[in-house]
Amino acid sequence: MPRPLGLRCRECGAEYELQATHVCEACFGPLDVVYDYDAIRRVISRARVESGPPSMWRWRDLLPLEDDAAVVSLGEGFTPLVRAERLGAALGLSNLWLKNDTMNPTNSFKDRVVSVAVSWARAHGFETMGCASTGNLANSLAAYSARAGLDSYVFMPDDIESSKVVATSVFEPNVVAVHGNYDEVNRLCSQLVDEHPWAFCNINVRPFYAEGSKTLTFETVEQLGWRMPDEIVIPIGSGCQFVRHRRAATELLELGLVDGDMPRLTGAQALGCAPVYRAWQAGSAQVAPVRPDTIARSIAIGNPSDGVYVMRIAEETGGTIEAVSEEEIVEAIRLLARTEGIFAETAAGVTIGVLAKLARAGRWRGDELIVAYVTGHGLKTANVVDQPSGRRVEIDPTLRSFRERVLA
Repeated sequence: MPRPLGLRCRECGAEYELQATHVCEACFGPLDVVYDYDAIRRVISRARVESGPPSMWRWRDLLPLEDDAAVVSLGEGFTPLVRAERLGAALGLSNLWLKNDTMNPTNSFKDRVVSVAVSWARAHGFETMGCASTGNLANSLAAYSARAGLDSYVFMPDDIESSKVVATSVFEPNVVAVHGNYDEVNRLCSQLVDEHPWAFCNINVRPFYAEGSKTLTFETVEQLGWRMPDEIVIPIGSGCQFVRHRRAATELLELGLVDGDMPRLTGAQALGCAPVYRAWQAGSAQVAPVRPDTIARSIAIGNPSDGVYVMRIAEETGGTIEAVSEEEIVEAIRLLARTEGIFAETAAGVTIGVLAKLARAGRWRGDELIVAYVTGHGLKTANVVDQPSGRRVEIDPTLRSFRERVLA
């Protein structure tokens, strides 16, 4: 099995051995995993992937685990790719698909990245996991740490949705509620890295953790019959996921696993926390931090670490960045539910809201192959739709009451 070779700075190209670090000592740029693509090219094929396990680990050749490392898995990935005919008809899109990551073990795409992070950390001798989280990552980290037999500390803003706190606490991690927003929580965790020998998913083991995101695009292409989409609509929090989807598409093309062109990559943000969208609209090369104020808390990151790279990638691939209001987020959740039977959380409401907004604005002819990533289940943020939108009628337990009050 091919092995990862080391780490490389995305900015200056400085190289490092495989280790728990994520920032270049020379220029403070982000570090990415380096692979031996020649070795990978000799073994990888469509048939090899298709014969793999029914999980994201069928793509292990392109994930950063050494060949002797055991995988910590709950069956993550290989989630449904749904042909969204009814939603597509409502939006004038005849070839619309949804990657439904609500079906992951803890009901969000975070299971992909956490499976990689926990597997890597345990293989390298770490006994304690940690993370800064807006909810979904904490939920996933607690579950996978329990599976691996590792201690865990999850740091979250103290106003996170109660449903996410409950879903996390059941795995009995050390829950640390911080009086502050995600950016302040993340800053605290960055300081703790220097004091404790822990593996923080989105800090010191971030280069490995982030690679798990690629599997969303890998699976999408495989499930489309090894065809690249024309455009992918992706939610933006830190921007880390967005960056990895471009890397995934690049790897698929360069390894000869798929023909075609790089898909357009389009980003979605909530107007209540839209620093990348605002920079994009202003034509700025820099992303100015904002203070989050949105119901889409799982992507409410006011100072996105990869925001600049998101803008570069959107421009280079012909994509765009759009944002939607709180009302549009809720309506998008309801639209997806009533057309496709998928209950999605607020972050996915952002994605579907942006998809709908762009479709109605005439971005597409209508026959393009469009994929939207639905990254979390609606039960995580059910409070935003707690007022029933369907017709509710109360009746007595009699046929007469049913006929008079329901059928009348």
